Amino acid sequence: MLQTIKYGLIALILLALILGAAGCSTLLPWLTTPPESGDSIEPANPDWTFPAQDSQPPTPLPDFANVVARVKPAVVSVATERIYHDIFDRRYFEKSAGSGVIIDVEGYIVTNNHVVEDAVNMEVKLNDGRTCPATLAGTDSLSDLAVIKIEAGDLAYAQLGDSSSLREGDWVLAIGNAFGLGLRVSEGIVSGLDIEITLSSGAELRNLIETTAAINPGNSGGPLVNMAGEVVGITSAKIMGADNMGYALSIDSSKPIITDIITQGYVIRPWLGVRLYTVDTFVAAENSLSVDQGVLVTDVVPGSPAEAAGLKKGDVITGFQDKETVNVDDLIQAIHNCQIGQEAKITFVRGEETKTTFATLRQTPPP
Repeated sequence: MLQTIKYGLIALILLALILGAAGCSTLLPWLTTPPESGDSIEPANPDWTFPAQDSQPPTPLPDFANVVARVKPAVVSVATERIYHDIFDRRYFEKSAGSGVIIDVEGYIVTNNHVVEDAVNMEVKLNDGRTCPATLAGTDSLSDLAVIKIEAGDLAYAQLGDSSSLREGDWVLAIGNAFGLGLRVSEGIVSGLDIEITLSSGAELRNLIETTAAINPGNSGGPLVNMAGEVVGITSAKIMGADNMGYALSIDSSKPIITDIITQGYVIRPWLGVRLYTVDTFVAAENSLSVDQGVLVTDVVPGSPAEAAGLKKGDVITGFQDKETVNVDDLIQAIHNCQIGQEAKITFVRGEETKTTFATLRQTPPP
């Protein structure tokens, strides 16, 4: 009896397999039915082959170690001290760390403005272990650059390169005092050129080099170097939370600023002589303005080109050199794009009336 049941089950399984195969052929007839004799497929291109491949050997990785050996002696750690007050007006000191790069044998060091801004004490640690007090030569908040100076002998200094020759994909190294732990090196490529970003303060930085080289707190002010060991940028900012997106001020745009700081103590730019505030709907309502976009003049410097041109507190500048000015940064950039001594056309709104005037720009007065 059991043997009969066993054979019966085997028969049922074989029957199910046969029916399943038949069902498949019913559901997928194209698997079993040959194409009709008149339905031949025309080839797209019977003569197609893969394109000839470039036979050049792959480019080897650069020798990072030799680049580091050349540049690192000129890179420094910058330690600063600032004075703050608590809610009870008690004074306390706060320390912070940054980086810098020595650019000549006299001891001038380029760093970032935000590294040394408002510092009451500055100390530089050289790659050979020496520490030196530093003095401030000058700063420029608009470009986030600063120059400090040390008095020391036997100083190594970095060679400055040509950032205009950089290409996306070029190898670069960032060297700096990452997290205040001492000089560290990170490698990456140039991922973008001529980049603009807005900092949390609202200031905008232009002509930036974007790189995948890791740039962390403490790296600010250190050099970005090419594979020839030349400084092509000064690392300045990192978008927090975004991996592989570090930024450096291009050395080409930094050179004239560095020169002005060292030779003049400040950066010489075209100057209008106004204090400004961006207009939006809230500002327009609070100040009873007739326009809700533009740049509000909050003060006019006596004897300035703005005063000579007839601008007054409460005017809203809406255009400069026939270009619309939506915010303060638009206007500042437009002024800096002009030449000292150039006559600039300014469109502004006073009350309900739109007016035009001309101002002859002068150079920035000494701080």
